[in-house]
Amino acid sequence: MNTQNNKIAQYDSNMRPNAGSGDGISWHSPKESPFQIAGLAWFAEEGKYRRMPSAPQSKLPEAVDYLANHPAGGQIRFQTNSRSLMVRVKLTNKADMPHMPATGQCGVDCYVEMSDGLQYCNTTKYEIAKTEYESLMFDNWSSEMRNIVLYLPLYQGVEEIEIGLEENADLLPPPNYSNDKKIIIYGTSITQGGCASRPGMVYSNILSRRIPMEFINLGFSGSGKGEPEVAEVVASIPNPAFLVLDYEANCVSTELFQQTLPEFIRIYRNVHPDTQILIVSRIRYAREIFPGHQHVYDARMERKQFQQSLVNELRSKGDHNIHFFDGSDLLGGNDFNECTVDGSHPTDLGYLRMADGLEPVFKALSNVIQQG
Repeated sequence: MNTQNNKIAQYDSNMRPNAGSGDGISWHSPKESPFQIAGLAWFAEEGKYRRMPSAPQSKLPEAVDYLANHPAGGQIRFQTNSRSLMVRVKLTNKADMPHMPATGQCGVDCYVEMSDGLQYCNTTKYEIAKTEYESLMFDNWSSEMRNIVLYLPLYQGVEEIEIGLEENADLLPPPNYSNDKKIIIYGTSITQGGCASRPGMVYSNILSRRIPMEFINLGFSGSGKGEPEVAEVVASIPNPAFLVLDYEANCVSTELFQQTLPEFIRIYRNVHPDTQILIVSRIRYAREIFPGHQHVYDARMERKQFQQSLVNELRSKGDHNIHFFDGSDLLGGNDFNECTVDGSHPTDLGYLRMADGLEPVFKALSNVIQQG
């Protein structure tokens, strides 16, 4: 968007990029202390805004390796008394998705802790033809220490990001999590964040504001297929609180799903024999209710029944730390088909409903960890 040629931006200042002047701003790398990068399991080792290791023991599927460069679920956490906050971002490529806003694909969300928890503050708005931008999050606030969380882009790589703070502002580490364990979610484009309007609205990020633990988002758009080499990498993440398997939407076929899901669980159990595992069946497709699409509903029911039966079988054999959650009603009742962009991928409303539906079971599993 060129502001000079965009008439809407000429008429409405709220539709313009929220760029700041940068005057009196000192730039910081979040790779340095006391900033903390959360949600990227290999960041401490590699220093990359990436969701999978760069050189795993087994070669990753090409699509997974590519999509791992999108830091969905990544967070920059810190405390500061700066009266202003800016971000400077260098993207791998420009915004290019037809039905997902650039703010969700390539933007950064700013949340600030208030008396009732982390609250949404602002999102980077920029000229979407660019791959590098600066954006103002807040300005001229009072000088008091605040807990800040920045959520990284969902569907675009980040080469570099810098945090702009008032010169001479104080910086502190973020508050500690309730423990050092991680909630790991493996899934599809729905897990990755398609098509949230901004990063803070994907359901894993919503839940991260309600449960004080680190969340690892391993959703891979169109490519969450449960391959054994992916399972091995997921199993290598230390200190899991629990693992969520939500990849039915990319399972290819019921027959293949019946092969990959038990094998994924077997590989994970070899490394984590007692970790809680939650298997979630997929949300409904909007088109299920229309003539000519009965097969879509039937396939979903078939796969849901398989998942439930598998969990029951494993529990009967002594694995009491594996659970099934029926995702059929996560988007709601009669108006569930109003909760997606395209009949499959949630809007912000859809993600909020997913978070609301999953919150009780996530908290129950988290409490098991706390009590253990």
